[in-house]
Amino acid sequence: MPKAIRLYVLAVVALAAVLTAALAAYGPDQTSARLLDVAPLAVLALAAEMLTVLLPRSALGSMGFIPYFTLAMVAPNWTSVLVVAGIRGALEAFNRRPPLKAVFNIATFALMEISFIAVYLACGGRGLLRLEQVASVGFVTREVGAPVLIASALALAVNNLLVSSAIAVSSGRNPLAVWRENHRATVAVDLLATPLVFVFAWLFAAYGPIMTATLWIPILGLRELQRTNLELEKTNQELLELMVKSLEARDPYTSGHSRRVHACSTMIARAVGLSEREVEQVGKAALLHDIGKIYEKYAAVLAKADRLTEAEWELIRQHPDDGADLVATMSHLNDVVPAIRFHHENWDGTGYPQQLAGDAIPIASRIIRLADTIDAMTTERPYRAPLTEDQVRQEIIRCRGTQFDPSIADRLLNSALWPKVFSVGDASERLRSRPSRDAGQPVPTRLDLPQAARIA
Repeated sequence: MPKAIRLYVLAVVALAAVLTAALAAYGPDQTSARLLDVAPLAVLALAAEMLTVLLPRSALGSMGFIPYFTLAMVAPNWTSVLVVAGIRGALEAFNRRPPLKAVFNIATFALMEISFIAVYLACGGRGLLRLEQVASVGFVTREVGAPVLIASALALAVNNLLVSSAIAVSSGRNPLAVWRENHRATVAVDLLATPLVFVFAWLFAAYGPIMTATLWIPILGLRELQRTNLELEKTNQELLELMVKSLEARDPYTSGHSRRVHACSTMIARAVGLSEREVEQVGKAALLHDIGKIYEKYAAVLAKADRLTEAEWELIRQHPDDGADLVATMSHLNDVVPAIRFHHENWDGTGYPQQLAGDAIPIASRIIRLADTIDAMTTERPYRAPLTEDQVRQEIIRCRGTQFDPSIADRLLNSALWPKVFSVGDASERLRSRPSRDAGQPVPTRLDLPQAARIA
């Protein structure tokens, strides 16, 4: 395991230990009866943690935060932190997680609980069992309603940030990007569930654990619905990748090309400043940009080693329309159809299939156009070695305003993401490639680089 992630984990564990000790020394008093009071909540939390949802990057999500935060409202002191840490410790041991990951998970949940207690008390919240009129929902709402909502939102943010940062450190990615990937699909459910923390805690304090357990059943049903939606989203993504792998199985020399263009396109989209949702759309279109070649009519052309005839070039130029029409049959991908159809249009109007020019070309198509060409230039061909970073830069500068949107080209070349473009994909994939059948007749360049090779 990289040293950076070990240091990060140790820092999180140390922070959790220090803050727990501080809460014990300077926080609200706790009585011996508190452990018995919160025991039913610990059981409900354990049940919730057994029904986790698998998120991207091997992260896990559950509804356990509801009884955890209820613990903090019932006993806003270090007892709740110890109970949460004990539950997490039992789960980590049951799942036989590696020691470093286990202590990190325990520490992150302890910090989440501490964050809730600190914010809850700072906003005027009080322990529910000490409220004079705990059976009155109106009284309890006035006393602790706002504090619990604020504390829940911030404590969840702390937990998500700690986990996303750990994944980012271990993978070298941006923590915000990791957070979006892991929690964008769950944040709405978590926010909707936040008021349930208040209801759950009020029922527990006013009517006891049996009434609370009755509410817990539909809450777990809500999480199961979310799990189903996430699994459906994952299935859709896997279907896209299956389509790409089917194409690459037909033309093994270009194996990995679509995935590299996907990675490069998302980098360019971020360099240009697109929103995360737009980056995701560009990525989907890039992954599927060559899917039209899956049709049987392209098999002979893709397998041909010799120079293509004019009729064969005319055939290969049909693949953007074929790909767009194929993807259009999937209703949830309608947004990416134009990007696929026009990914071979040139900024100056000399591309295909409709000779669009300038801003008439969808921005996603312009991004994929550049990424597609970069992959071709950095892939080994029978007649040349992969181009160097400086050679690729010079070609992009030379072709800005003709093949490429000059603004996109300039933003990429001046971006901190530019060097990362050359780390996309596996080197062994690039060494298996040959000239792609995507372009019109070759045109000479300063580097004797035919346009057919530059368009991939």
